[in-house]
Amino acid sequence: MATINTNPGAMIALQNLNKTNSDLQQVQQRINTGLAISSAKDNGGIYAIAQSMRADVGGYKAVSQSLDLATSTVDVALAAGEAISDIMVEMKEKALAAADSSLDTASRTALNEDFKALRDQIGTIVENAEFNGKNLISNGATDISALANADGSNTITIGAEDLSLTGTTLTITGGTEIGTVTNASAAATAIGTSLDNLNASLARLGTGSKSLEIHKTFVGKLSDTLEQGIGNLVDADLAKESARLQSLQVKQQLGVQALSIANSAPSSILGYFR
Repeated sequence: MATINTNPGAMIALQNLNKTNSDLQQVQQRINTGLAISSAKDNGGIYAIAQSMRADVGGYKAVSQSLDLATSTVDVALAAGEAISDIMVEMKEKALAAADSSLDTASRTALNEDFKALRDQIGTIVENAEFNGKNLISNGATDISALANADGSNTITIGAEDLSLTGTTLTITGGTEIGTVTNASAAATAIGTSLDNLNASLARLGTGSKSLEIHKTFVGKLSDTLEQGIGNLVDADLAKESARLQSLQVKQQLGVQALSIANSAPSSILGYFR
């Protein structure tokens, strides 16, 4: 049957051409963005999973920054503690020298002045052992905590260590001197105890710093794994899409020709009236 009111061939050709154009647009979008799933309409479920994973990756970036801040704060405290330890070793040497009863007054006075200068230097070091407004070794210092997971529900806490001359870790005070044999002997004993306490404090700070570094390495690997997982879910295979693009372009050209042929079919009816 020949008719000019309907043209089934043209309608089918147009439907196929529209489908080809839609597929071609999708492939071009994937090539432009590099993503097979760039919005929820592409695949709502996968898009939601990817977005959740992206949120975790963003959270782990904040965790890494928090760990960096805590690590730097602890490392400053460690450096200060090690400097104090070196000073106290020198102070003990001077205290033992001053404990010699055969020492003359001038020498003892000189040793005492050196001792006091070193003692006061401890206070200076403690006061300046600060990073980002946080001091872990000052008198009254509080613990420092770093984020450990993406939702902030877990933290890593490093305890403060009071290394000031008014704290309990160091058993010498801001008034300790070695001007007499008795004072020098007492100071040498106190410094020995202080060094033991200080070494324990440094060990705790060192362990804390190491734990922060280990966790940061883990967080970095976890973040990389999540990013790889997101890529597996939403990234487009550009080699495959490139081949499909060429195929669809050819299909589009053939569809246009098919539609042209189908549209010209009704004109054959004119032959019946010649």
